[in-house]
Amino acid sequence: MTLTTVHTKGKAPSAAPKSPERGADAAARALELVLASLEDSKAEDIVTINIAGKSALGDYMVVASGRSSRHVSAICDHLISDMKDEGYCGARVEGLEAGDWVLIDTGDIIIHVFRPEIREFYNLEKMWGQPDLDEETRH
Repeated sequence: MTLTTVHTKGKAPSAAPKSPERGADAAARALELVLASLEDSKAEDIVTINIAGKSALGDYMVVASGRSSRHVSAICDHLISDMKDEGYCGARVEGLEAGDWVLIDTGDIIIHVFRPEIREFYNLEKMWGQPDLDEETRH
């Protein structure tokens, strides 16, 4: 089963699983940057889903919530800026103007930032097969 990590405020995220492949290491480093930026922006209910081997879309999916459309947009603006500052350019972004559901695709990581009611409606964690609670790593 894939590693799913639920992040809570004030706690450092766990290290991503390491692989001998350089691509996996790069994805893990990018994931650390994404999670730190989301925490810094006060994103809520941050969940990381390891999709390596499940999908050719990327290695990780990150799902988070903002309290309002304005908060969702601010979280994503901050994340995009942090990524550019660290040399991760070229991310594709959709939905930033509306702020209901923003998708940021970095290639290795797909980030979804929702307003809570939109997140609940689409329930991506369930769709991507979040493991049972006893298989989950909580922080």
